[in-house]
Amino acid sequence: MIRVLFLTLVFFLNFSVSNAEKVKIIEINGNERVSSETIKIFSKVQIGNTLNEDSLDKIIKELYSTNFFKNITLGFVQGKLSINVIENPLVQNIEINGVKNKDFNKAISDQLSIKEKNSYVEEIVTNDLEKTSNFLKLSGYYFSTIDVSIRENSNNTVTLIYDINLGEKALVSKINFTGNKIYKKSTLSRVIVTEENRFWKFLSKKKYLNENQINLDRRLLKNFYLNEGYYQVKVTQSTANIVKDNNFMITYNIDAGKKYFFDNVELVIPTDYDISNFKDIVNELNDLKNTEYSLKKIENLLDEIDKIAVTKQFEFITASFEEKLLENKINIKFIIDETQKLYVNRINIVGNDITNENVIRNFLVVDEGDPLNEILNNKSISKIKSSGLFSKVDYQIRDTNVDYKKDIQINVIEQPTGEITAGAGYGSSGQTLSFGIKENNFGGNATKLNTSLSISEDTLKGGLTLDIPNYRYSDKSLKLNLSRTDNDFFDTAGYKNTVSNFTLGTGFEYKQDLFFNPLLSLEFEDLETNSNASTTLKKQDGNYNNFKLDYNLFYDKRNQSFRPSEGFYSNFSQKIPILSNSYSLYNKYDFKIYKKLSENMIGSFAYHLSAVNSLDDDDVRISERLNLSPRKLRGFKKGKIGPKDNNDYIGGNYVTAMTASSTLPDFLPDLDSVDFSLFIDAGNIWGVDYDSSLENSKLRSSTGLSIDWLTPIGPLNFVFSQPITKSSTDIEETFRFNIGTSF
Repeated sequence: MIRVLFLTLVFFLNFSVSNAEKVKIIEINGNERVSSETIKIFSKVQIGNTLNEDSLDKIIKELYSTNFFKNITLGFVQGKLSINVIENPLVQNIEINGVKNKDFNKAISDQLSIKEKNSYVEEIVTNDLEKTSNFLKLSGYYFSTIDVSIRENSNNTVTLIYDINLGEKALVSKINFTGNKIYKKSTLSRVIVTEENRFWKFLSKKKYLNENQINLDRRLLKNFYLNEGYYQVKVTQSTANIVKDNNFMITYNIDAGKKYFFDNVELVIPTDYDISNFKDIVNELNDLKNTEYSLKKIENLLDEIDKIAVTKQFEFITASFEEKLLENKINIKFIIDETQKLYVNRINIVGNDITNENVIRNFLVVDEGDPLNEILNNKSISKIKSSGLFSKVDYQIRDTNVDYKKDIQINVIEQPTGEITAGAGYGSSGQTLSFGIKENNFGGNATKLNTSLSISEDTLKGGLTLDIPNYRYSDKSLKLNLSRTDNDFFDTAGYKNTVSNFTLGTGFEYKQDLFFNPLLSLEFEDLETNSNASTTLKKQDGNYNNFKLDYNLFYDKRNQSFRPSEGFYSNFSQKIPILSNSYSLYNKYDFKIYKKLSENMIGSFAYHLSAVNSLDDDDVRISERLNLSPRKLRGFKKGKIGPKDNNDYIGGNYVTAMTASSTLPDFLPDLDSVDFSLFIDAGNIWGVDYDSSLENSKLRSSTGLSIDWLTPIGPLNFVFSQPITKSSTDIEETFRFNIGTSF
């Protein structure tokens, strides 16, 4: 800009127009690459225009704005306008040195405003340098340096060279939470995205210092407190300080404030609307009174209004809410208004380079020609975001040539969807290893492709899973799974087997929060019993082919799927034989409910019941018999309870288990990364087809303390338990530990 003003000043010191004149001739001089006609178009001057000092100044500015020229002078004498230019050189090539990763090299290139075949402009290069430096910092390279140089070529072209030294990535070695934070570090650490650097997280990208990620953490922390009743919470600051070398410490300062509760809650609708259409909303509003404030509850109610807008065909409405503070109470008013009657003309989607457009359109609850409804537009955006395919989604309403029609432009930014996971664990029951590769947008169709391998002391399992959402636009997913499992239970249950399995099924939301997942399963099993097994069991040696119908009904009303604090879920599943060498019917039911007892105390109760029964004269195969997981009944060794045949624990036809547990308050505040919980477990295995004398119907029970500790060497779990009731054949396990995680 300074250059433009200077050149303009020089020009007007040597030339002035005392009276406006008309342009009779336009002459272009000095151009080689840019045509004269193009220059005339950009100058916005034509024969017959009247020029004065202001208009000549404007011509210079217009031409400089094209970035085609490094120097421009004008002459205007007796109606002849002379435009004299010196062109900027053309960028023939851009070289980025020092970055070996091709994808990251391309990502850096995408930050540059100047591209090959563009004009070289020094100011733009300077701005690109700043943008690229910020991008590297956001990617974790806080110690990177960039040098930019140009190499002049023939024909007024240059090569732009970026020499980049990435340096070491900035690592987050420690995360602190300070202030009136209320909750323990272990709780808040699960809320944020950023992770402390640990050796087992060598594949994680969340351990690197990233400004965008930290800003996201602040929003996540605020939303967490808002959902826990802390209406005036403030995450006042987040700082990153160098601890040593390339290691940083991040500190989040939190002022939770006091807890708020809903007081008066009301619904306001247009006078000509029938309140009975909103009776479900009114009932839910009444349930809110005197409960702790939660932004999530408000969002859920807005979602309910969305559904009413669709089912009752209230096409031109919008929903909002108002809040009023009274001491530690909040009055809230939900307002439903009518909007202007507008219709959708076109829906344009921008930014999807990999994802097929139809995938995004399948998430939309509005279509071209439908009424334009803000509620439904936001619902569409929410569904697109929930796919996990995009880092950013927004939309704009654009005018058209028709007054009552509008265009919708949806803007998306895609994010990486591939994952590599590895896991390792060690516990009192042995070691485990796992590895997996997952792609959540295979072929750009939002298809999930997952391969996995897990190894333990008695099991080797590998699998391939394919999940195609909205298959053939049916709103149902198509699920395929291939797996092979090798089990060696000679020492514990008296058998070993190899199972190859192929499943084909679907899944969909039948009603709100109720999910139905049916599938067909084809299974091939090779079973071998221990040489010391009973004669009855030895008869089960051989090969089995099983064709089954599996399904489950899952009802989920938890406030969140990971570490919920309120709500419940209920799950019923069945395996029905269609064609099989042995016909067995499998039923299972699980129920769990959560209740917040205090800020750091979550109570829960879980119930489990499963049964397997033969539908023909054959006994239930030993590999199909049921066992009780040590996670459901602590205090007893894995696979060492229930009916026995000689020395083998063979499982049973029926299993039941119940657990009541509660996390404990912070009675050891210095141990901020340790969670304690008390539990009482009860359960049993019983029922043996071929010999009733093997049954053992005695109820087992135990109580104890569970400790979860996030240590520098990995997450540790300790269980101290004491059986209360047991059978004489049971083997106790009063202490159990496990270390290891997926990373």
